[in-house]
Amino acid sequence: MPEPLMSHTSTKTRNGAETYESRGHRRASKARRWLVAVVCVGLLGAIAWPVMSYFEIPPFTDKGDPISYGKIDNKGDGTPRKPVDSKTLMPTGPAADFKIASTLGNGTHVGVVKITGKKSGFTGKVWVWAPKEYDDPKYDKSGFPVLIALPGGPGFPSNYWMDNNLKLESSISKWAEEGKGKPFLLAMPVLNPKPDDGGLYWDGSDIPGQPKMGTWLTEDVPDLMRQNFRTIKSRDGWAFMGSSSGGFAGLKAVLKHPDKFKAVIASGPDIVPDSRLWNGHPEEKAENNPEVLSKRLIAAKGPDVYLAFQYGTKESSVIPKVNKYIATYGNKGPIHTHLEVIQGGRHNAVTYVKGMEASSMQWISEQIEGPTPSP
Repeated sequence: MPEPLMSHTSTKTRNGAETYESRGHRRASKARRWLVAVVCVGLLGAIAWPVMSYFEIPPFTDKGDPISYGKIDNKGDGTPRKPVDSKTLMPTGPAADFKIASTLGNGTHVGVVKITGKKSGFTGKVWVWAPKEYDDPKYDKSGFPVLIALPGGPGFPSNYWMDNNLKLESSISKWAEEGKGKPFLLAMPVLNPKPDDGGLYWDGSDIPGQPKMGTWLTEDVPDLMRQNFRTIKSRDGWAFMGSSSGGFAGLKAVLKHPDKFKAVIASGPDIVPDSRLWNGHPEEKAENNPEVLSKRLIAAKGPDVYLAFQYGTKESSVIPKVNKYIATYGNKGPIHTHLEVIQGGRHNAVTYVKGMEASSMQWISEQIEGPTPSP
């Protein structure tokens, strides 16, 4: 019986000799080359993915994708969800159009939205973040405390606390796991209505004739959080933190509205309002002066507020002002104060995160309500 025919090709070598290659061998050789190519592409992709993701190059990032932080109702049919306890306020809606600004290593997201405050009339951005505990089924009917984080510096058009490099969000998760802090929701609004012009600030206040930044911070931003997140009804679930001019704004907000906010971490803060926009408005300026507000709160005998101050040992212009305030008003009547001195610390956010880890976050967390697990 004749042997089956096998298709083959011939090629000549450099010396003229012919070599023969079967079509099967050619297919196998081509398959190996394709396999090598696929493996190489896969390896390059594995290497490139984290790099492209870090630099937020599409399609390797979810930045800009829509995100929702909480169900406004139970089944999407308008049925109100029932909270775990009477302290919890479920999201009231309407839901804001949040977009992902960044994603943390633990899978949580910083979102951002631009809103026009119904009470202030100001239009600005707010960045938000929820800790991983927020999505834990055992807390899915519980309110979470809110920390409104204010930046120093220009305070516009961004808020540097949303920057993952400062690790505020991941630190809050870490401190909660270690029992050093509550798992706060974060609201990070712009502080000023436009870029500073030669050191021009609005003191987080309603200065006559100017955008109502005080109302923006103490009314509109909290309203946004209540509309979109499970929060705590009373002031026991609301606090501020801030650095420099943001520290002043947070300190003043708590002293001016002790019925709404219970605590603050004021890092390297100003103590009195100093914007030149107050010129010609001495009465309104006094109404936004923490010293005046402290005297009034002491005279009224409450409600109690908890003021955690921080400064670095290299902040020569800040130290005497903070020390004077604490000596005059600290731990008198309803004003409770705490001081964290950060060795070698300077007037910057990196220094203040270290102070929060050392003691300040735990100190205010002891005064704030946390989430309640479902039975």
